[in-house]
Amino acid sequence: MKVLIIIPAYNEALNIIRTVDSLKDAKLGKKYTLDYVIINDGSLDNTKEICEENNLNVINLPVNLGIGGAVQTGYKYAYYNNYDIAIQYDGDGQHDASYIKDLIKEIEDGNDIVIGSRFVKELSEFKSTFIRRCGINFLSFLIKILTGKKIYDPTSGFRASNAKIIKEFAKDYPTDFPEPDSITKLIKRGYRISEIPVKMKPRLDGVSSLTTNIFKPAYYMIKVSIAIVIAGVTTKKVGDKNE
Repeated sequence: MKVLIIIPAYNEALNIIRTVDSLKDAKLGKKYTLDYVIINDGSLDNTKEICEENNLNVINLPVNLGIGGAVQTGYKYAYYNNYDIAIQYDGDGQHDASYIKDLIKEIEDGNDIVIGSRFVKELSEFKSTFIRRCGINFLSFLIKILTGKKIYDPTSGFRASNAKIIKEFAKDYPTDFPEPDSITKLIKRGYRISEIPVKMKPRLDGVSSLTTNIFKPAYYMIKVSIAIVIAGVTTKKVGDKNE
């Protein structure tokens, strides 16, 4: 079974080597082939040079597309190279590769997409800020109202997808802050989604894109909330003759 780790990276020069090295903790059996691809999203630091100097598997985007464009590039790579499972894995080093085997098991058990959740069960010593947690709870509530399904961590970027979802995302993926929007669409389209508890690590170097501008968190909440509502209202179930 071919598994691809998609690592979007923007200005992650201080983290990217450590992130790739952490994949050794996945400890998958011989049944699986585990590969990775870094999507360098037009970084302004020396992420590109570090990847190339260390012979890392990297796609260098000529301009910054944002997280949605970077991740979709990874899904296109997975689709055209016939991977069975694709796993998003942030370039900042906050995800724990030891949970990759658990994400894969959920896919093998019949789920189409699996979310590594910080909140379905409290495991992490690292905690989000109170404001961010309130925002995540609001998005979770909004998705529940629109779809009838409770998603505890709709903003998690640690997710595994099967071949059907790889094909979907290769064709169509939200541009900005895509996780809540894409999850809403998948629920409405009738795909099977699960969450498993995971630990997250604190970022050791660099800063989150949401902290670079004091207005960005508010912009994020407004834009994502609107996107969720539109997705919840307009998305048709797979096979719907009116789709």
